[in-house]
Amino acid sequence: MNRPTKILTVLLALVTSVALAACGSSDDETATTQTATTEAASTVETNAKEARSGDGKKKPPAPPTIVIRNGEPVGGVQELEYSAGDEVAFSVRSDVADEIHVHGYDVSKDVKAGGSVSFSFPAEIEGIFEIELEESGTQIAELRVNP
Repeated sequence: MNRPTKILTVLLALVTSVALAACGSSDDETATTQTATTEAASTVETNAKEARSGDGKKKPPAPPTIVIRNGEPVGGVQELEYSAGDEVAFSVRSDVADEIHVHGYDVSKDVKAGGSVSFSFPAEIEGIFEIELEESGTQIAELRVNP
C-alpha cells in the first residue's frame, strides 16, 4: 500500500469512528456530523488522489477549504500551518455572507452566501494569526507561520 493510500485509510477510519461516536445524538446532530464526515473524507480523498500523478512526480496537496455552515466553521476552528517563505493558500466556502479577514496580514475578501473565495499570499510574517468572519466576529481558522 503506497503512502497516500495509507494516509487515506487512517483518516477515513478516524472519520468513521467520529461518526459512530455521534450515534447517540439527535437526528439533526447526526445529519450534521455525517455531512461534515462526508466533506472531510472527500477532501482527504481529493488530496490523496492529487498526491499521485501519472508521471510519478509528487503533486502538492490541494489547498484546504474551510466550510462555514450556519455562520460557524464545520469541524471547529481550522488550523493552517506554513513555514516562512511558503505560499499561504486556502479557500472558504460559506452559507452566510460576510468578510473573511486574515489578521496580521490584513488581507480580506467578501464572500457571498452560498459562495466561496480563495486566498493566496506569501507567508512573510511569522506568528499565529486569527482568520475570522469579520462582521460576526467568529474565528474560523488559526494561521500559524513558523520560522
